[in-house]
Order: sequence, then structure tokens, then C-alpha cells
Amino acid sequence: MSEHHDHAPPPDVDGPLTYHQKLAQALEILLVEKGVFSANEMRTAIEELDARDPADGAKLVARAWMDGDFKALLLSDTKSAAAEFGIDTGDVNIVVMENTPAIHNLIVCTLCSCYPRTLIGLPPDWYKSQNYRRRAVREPRAVIAEFGTVIPDDVEVRVHDSTADLRYMVLPMRPDGSDGMDEEALAALVTRDCLVGVTNPTVP
Repeated sequence: MSEHHDHAPPPDVDGPLTYHQKLAQALEILLVEKGVFSANEMRTAIEELDARDPADGAKLVARAWMDGDFKALLLSDTKSAAAEFGIDTGDVNIVVMENTPAIHNLIVCTLCSCYPRTLIGLPPDWYKSQNYRRRAVREPRAVIAEFGTVIPDDVEVRVHDSTADLRYMVLPMRPDGSDGMDEEALAALVTRDCLVGVTNPTVP
């Protein structure tokens, strides 16, 4: 697992700003004052990122389940695969890890909250919590089980530590009972938690 991060952990929910967060705010103010970008441009960029939704990642998964060539592209070049749906993943590299009958993948950011926002949207509070960041590495099966997902003992659990330069998303296995479902229906089975690896898709 990589341990490189460019920024400090976020504070606890509703807690005070950390030194690095105050520094980031001061830098934003300075860049606006220097004319590098306007406050409106900054606001628009943040709003566009905040508007991202897990449905984007779900669309990629559904297409991969139905199209082997697209699946190969998604696993080898996520940026290009996303571009086929008109999704811009930005400058941060995103790697998709495939779940198989022998391997289950779990995503974490041990030092902060690095997350593939361009494909999944905003991270949930539990993903940013110190409890999850610490325990996901030490006892991933127990953490996943708390989400109601039991990983068999003969399945290897691999934990991937996201960084400022590299983010991960999970390609879950297509669930049993989904034969005959179209791409839109398949995408509806894929939740944010599936894309992080704490749950698996299920057919209602």
C-alpha cells in the first residue's frame, strides 16, 4: 500500500480547522487576490465537483458487466473509459480494482480523505473518520462485516490506500440473478458503498 499523501487528515466532524486547512484557505485567498483565478471560478469549480454523483461510477460498472472490451479499457485506462460517457476525471489518476471470486477489494485513505470524487461524488462521513481509516487496514473483514457484508475466509481481502495522486474505485462482481437486466437496471444495483468495497451489489 502506498503511504504518500500531500495533505493532513481532516478534523473531526464539527471540529476546528487544522493548521493545514487554515493554510489552504489562506492560499486560496492569496491566489484570488493575485488574479490567478477569480472567486467565482473557484466557487464554480467546487460546485461542479460537489455535484458529482455515484451514478457516474455505477454507469461504468454496468457497461463493464455487459461489454468485455469496455471492461478491459476501464481496468487499464479509467480516464479513457470515463471519457466515453463524457465524464472528466481530472488530473488525478484513478485505478479501478476488480473484485473476483478469489479477491475482494476495499478502498481507504489512511491519512486523510482522498477519494475518487469525479466518479463517486463526495465521500461519506464514515470514510473520513479516524475509526474507518485505522481499522480498514488492521481488520478489513471486520469493518466490511459491519456494513452487512461477510467475506468468505477463502477470499483474499486487498486494501488499497488512496493518495492525493492516485485514487481507487472498485469494480464489483455482477450479482447472481441479474441476467436479462439492461444496462440502466444494472447501474441501479451499484451503490456508492459497492464502489468503495464495503458492500456488494444485490438483486432486489
